[in-house]
Amino acid sequence: MIIKKNDTVKIIAGKDKGKSGKVLKTFPERGLITVEGVNTYKKHIRPKREGEKGDVVSVVRPLRVSNVLLFCSSCNKGVRVGAELKNDKKIRVCKKCGHNF
Repeated sequence: MIIKKNDTVKIIAGKDKGKSGKVLKTFPERGLITVEGVNTYKKHIRPKREGEKGDVVSVVRPLRVSNVLLFCSSCNKGVRVGAELKNDKKIRVCKKCGHNF
């Protein structure tokens, strides 16, 4: 998976198309990520004890990696990413401008 935790990504498909945010968590085995403030749903919480009220909570759900692009700060838009070898290390590189991530 190219996208890692704390990367900034731009959503390219779905109900939140055009939004961007920071990656909170990745699930590489399932091809999913959670993005801060994106793909939020309301969840109703049942009261746990007697006399306590129920609640409605906003929950961030994961979305597919194929629906996001890595955000390049120098291009100022979502871009495709390539890999280059530098000092025997793989480095992620912007396909448009060559900026390192």
